[in-house]
Amino acid sequence: MKTIKLLCLCLFVGFFASCNQEDDRSTETAKFAVPVIKSLETLRNSISVTSAQETNSEGKIYIAENLLFYIAQESGIHIFDNSNPANPKNMAFINLEGVHDIAVKGNYLYADNFVDLVVFDISNINNIEVVRVTENVISFYPTFPSDAEFYAYDIYPSEGEIMVGFTIETRERPSEEYANWADDALASFESASGGNVGTGGSYAKFQINNNALYTVESFNLKVFNITNPSQTYYDKTVYMSEWLGGGQFETLFKQKEFLFIGSTNGMYIVNAEDEFNPYFLSSFSHATACDPVVVDGNKAYITVRGGSTCGSIEDQVNVIDITTIENPTLISTYLLTQPYGLGIKNNVLYVCANGNLNVFDATNAADLSLENTYEDDVTDVIALDSHLIAVGTNKIIQYNYGANHSLELMSIVNF
Repeated sequence: MKTIKLLCLCLFVGFFASCNQEDDRSTETAKFAVPVIKSLETLRNSISVTSAQETNSEGKIYIAENLLFYIAQESGIHIFDNSNPANPKNMAFINLEGVHDIAVKGNYLYADNFVDLVVFDISNINNIEVVRVTENVISFYPTFPSDAEFYAYDIYPSEGEIMVGFTIETRERPSEEYANWADDALASFESASGGNVGTGGSYAKFQINNNALYTVESFNLKVFNITNPSQTYYDKTVYMSEWLGGGQFETLFKQKEFLFIGSTNGMYIVNAEDEFNPYFLSSFSHATACDPVVVDGNKAYITVRGGSTCGSIEDQVNVIDITTIENPTLISTYLLTQPYGLGIKNNVLYVCANGNLNVFDATNAADLSLENTYEDDVTDVIALDSHLIAVGTNKIIQYNYGANHSLELMSIVNF
């Protein structure tokens, strides 16, 4: 996955401006990634709450008591009354263009807005209010489009602006010398580079621990103090020497006083007993791959997906013994094509993979047994005590737990 940082833009733009305009250029064309620039003031002023809305965005799910949230990526937050999972009611929509993750504690919802952390009072769903915007505390770098051949260095954010994405534009193919320099520069840059708390899926990047909110970024863990929600503030960024040279962090899961970070090269375990001073404890490594993790008791479950930008490792599900938390060890590996999100409840493992929802008997961790497969094209799940919630693009599916590892459809929300 390629990311572009503001730090390198000045260098690139300086080079671009100094290029000899008389250079011979090919008459051929190429696809350029052109940055989309937006004003921070405009983004902040656009936050609003409306009645229920439709969506056309991939999303994540989050559950807090009787509220179900669909986090439509870079669009907003859809809020459902899920008192009756067989008939969820679409109640409200928070327009938040830069949202990717949320966490909820009590009457307060915490969400990112590209580079800001926004706190909402949701005690009255009919009158949701912004109570705090902590500015410029979260790092955001848009994903470089895989089909782009070059980067348009002539467009870059000014003061008070950020890059929020890319469009693809066909331009004249640059000279070979320029193209080689650009590739080398980009490659070089990238290599340097308690309370009523809700529950997120396995792709969550926010977690709450007592009065601390954690957000995981590519190479660090950020800590926010939410003791007084309306005065939420950035506390610190935690860098750990054991993480240096490792893969990029992707997901964050909490069990008791421990945080489990899924990364592109394994799983990191962090002791967060002192909520404002978490520290590295141990890790489990694998080859480069995409990697969410969930934990139940003394076992961690990891889906490892290779291919494309994720790496070359063979697709699989790993079961890790964390009885000795300082020394996690592999129990078993189950090969499964293109696995994504997962959940575990009562020794039943639910894995989204290759357009299906797979149900495993995980009673014997050394020998997972595939019991049922449902063609429901979902990418993540939350396994509650009462029932299972799954999410796909523009849809939420809820199931009752049935006999013999079966699932019984309760409801489907399509946007």
